Amino acid sequence: MRDSLDIETVSAALVTSGRPWRGVEFHPALGSTNTRLRELLSGSSPTSGAYAVSSGDDDDRGLWWVVLTDHQTGGRGRLGRAWTVPDRASLAVSVAVPVTDATQAGWMPLLAGLALARAVREVSERAGRPLTARLKWPNDVLLADDGDRKLSGILCELVTSGGRQVVVVGTGVNIDQTRTELPVETATSLALAGSQVRREDLLLAYLDHLTRVLAGAGVQGAAGEGADDGAAVRAAYRSACSTLGLRVRVHLPAGGAAEGTAVAVDDDGGLVVRTGEDTRTFAAGDVVHVRPAAGGLA
Repeated sequence: MRDSLDIETVSAALVTSGRPWRGVEFHPALGSTNTRLRELLSGSSPTSGAYAVSSGDDDDRGLWWVVLTDHQTGGRGRLGRAWTVPDRASLAVSVAVPVTDATQAGWMPLLAGLALARAVREVSERAGRPLTARLKWPNDVLLADDGDRKLSGILCELVTSGGRQVVVVGTGVNIDQTRTELPVETATSLALAGSQVRREDLLLAYLDHLTRVLAGAGVQGAAGEGADDGAAVRAAYRSACSTLGLRVRVHLPAGGAAEGTAVAVDDDGGLVVRTGEDTRTFAAGDVVHVRPAAGGLA
């Protein structure tokens, strides 16, 4: 039997001294956690039962809030792709993070992926079956333990709230799905890879790691204890990114594709691809898919 999130325990753990989170809102079912968080940022009142440390000033509405649901019914991936899962089988969470330099927003899905990969390792090891998560540029987390199938997708949206630039970081993680419950053969879950974990444990570990990598990347207000500096955070991402070194085919929105070797992630978070004697740099919004030129699941 799949249990609902223990939201009281989660809220009490998150909205506490030493963590930046100011409020938690939970829904048994919700179309999209990202959409709901954008509503909070635009001034919509929290739902009854939301757990908050304070309502904050109008200019701070929604900042550092966490929106959760047991069942996301209208979730979206990048470029508007549908993201649907069974009730209580996954983790669906969105957070609102202020950024001082909007040009660095391209790093947000990359750093969120790094935080999640670290959390997956930590929680699965604690559960007795350590798993290795790898990062596919720009926003997928793969499980090496199940043929590099996709475990998680991350959707980041840059919005303006109270005169500030804010990134809404939406994360969906497959926790307990069986193979038949997954929409494509290229997806997996922690359970399928042999690790039974509580969603609450993964959530808390993920958000703790997220605040550390964001603090290292200069996000104002993130908890900085144990944070790497910016260079170390970017180096850690590059080390964990399985896309680098591969010969890839970059599918473009207007049709067609560019093929070459992925050689770097630049300081703006763009993927640098060597195509023959030239190099091209792609931002996340420039591409439809990045896939191995030789084929495969990743």
